Amino acid sequence: MKVLVSAASKHGSTDEIARTIAEVLTESGLSAVVASPETLTALDGFDAAVIGSAVYYGKWMDTATTFVDRHAAFFDGRPVWLFSSGPLGVPPKPESDPVDIPALVARTRAREHRVFTGRLDTNRLGLGERIVVKGVRAAEGDFRPWDEIRAWAREIAVALVPVAAGG
Repeated sequence: MKVLVSAASKHGSTDEIARTIAEVLTESGLSAVVASPETLTALDGFDAAVIGSAVYYGKWMDTATTFVDRHAAFFDGRPVWLFSSGPLGVPPKPESDPVDIPALVARTRAREHRVFTGRLDTNRLGLGERIVVKGVRAAEGDFRPWDEIRAWAREIAVALVPVAAGG
């Protein structure tokens, strides 16, 4: 079974989550390929997908939503999981799911959507982003829950292994 793991990431944090998910899927005996949504033109050969995005201003990045729209036919009948990366701090803020998630889950028929806290490194931000971060008093630091991310990837692998074995 070949699994696509694709995530829209502005500063690399969400890419790192996608790579970790793919590593766990591979360790579980699946073939996982990581590719950014901007570079994917055809999805031939993939049997399942894990799609994610960094969240800005309460929404997925345009590259991720455009990817979902462009490949809507691919998601028919294939297992799909979605993840978002973005809340910051302890407890994480904001607490709500991105506003576009219900529509994305409906379009992909995703089995599940997970939200993972993200990372904020102001040294990687442009001037405009720094102003916004300061204005909303966003917490700086790496809040990504690596154990939780790996556990979720193992859950996905368990769900896919019987499919890969023909069961």
